[in-house]
Amino acid sequence: MILSDSQREFYTENGYLILEKVICDTTLNNIRMKIDQFIERSRKAGKSNPVLDLDAAHTPDQPCVRRIKDPHIQDTLFYKLSRCDEIIDPVAELLGGTVRFDHSKLNFKPPHGNAVIQWHQDWGFYPHTNDDMLAVGIMIEDCTRANGPMLVIPGSHRGPVYNHHHNGEFSGGIHPDDLGHLVDDAVECVAPAGSISLHHVRTLHASGNNCSNTCRPLLLFSYMAVDAFPIFERYEIEEFDSRIIRGTPTLAGRMETLPFRIAQPRRKGADSIFDDQAMLSRQISAGIRS
Repeated sequence: MILSDSQREFYTENGYLILEKVICDTTLNNIRMKIDQFIERSRKAGKSNPVLDLDAAHTPDQPCVRRIKDPHIQDTLFYKLSRCDEIIDPVAELLGGTVRFDHSKLNFKPPHGNAVIQWHQDWGFYPHTNDDMLAVGIMIEDCTRANGPMLVIPGSHRGPVYNHHHNGEFSGGIHPDDLGHLVDDAVECVAPAGSISLHHVRTLHASGNNCSNTCRPLLLFSYMAVDAFPIFERYEIEEFDSRIIRGTPTLAGRMETLPFRIAQPRRKGADSIFDDQAMLSRQISAGIRS
């Protein structure tokens, strides 16, 4: 899929882009069947594990899965999708031609529950030597105003890097007081099933509660330019280079002058953004400003 000049300019200016009906119905149906299998498996899980992130309300009779971790590892369907041309072509254009796969997750937003994701920048979780990085969100269901779509603040990727720490601990989110009137500019990423969103690693984004009767799954793939190297993280170069989809391996990272904070220390037992944001969400709900 080749982007138009106006699409590239829109992403450069706004830090996000929505492309409608990129993924075919057959693939969507196959993903939905895989999701049903994971949900069925979750009935036998009493707590979160290396594959499933479970909500505290989860029970065998009423499964409540927040996330399937690393779906590209769990099933070849997701692995192949993460490398398909329909996704990689626009990603490569927006990253300057080279693409390295980073990670995946399949998030759910349970209906009529407390499923708010607070404002944050992905950069707060994994800073690199440069910010040619983005995430692709694949809409498995129609994303509507009712089911808690992703919200983005246009142009925020060109603004400051915000503090994601509170009380000396990484909280995975930003207190809304720190954003002021910026949230008034938020845009809902609504589109039919099969559409994809692409957002820059520094774009402010969040999501509200789901008021529909479905779990609103969103499959997320993260990518980076080949010359973007993680900061303060150990990795095996052979495995790291095995994730290159387009471009050739390099040992010369491109360094840009960008502020960052290390995503440490984390709350004991924190395993996902849901855990990281738990305390911050409670403080916001209670009107407490730490």
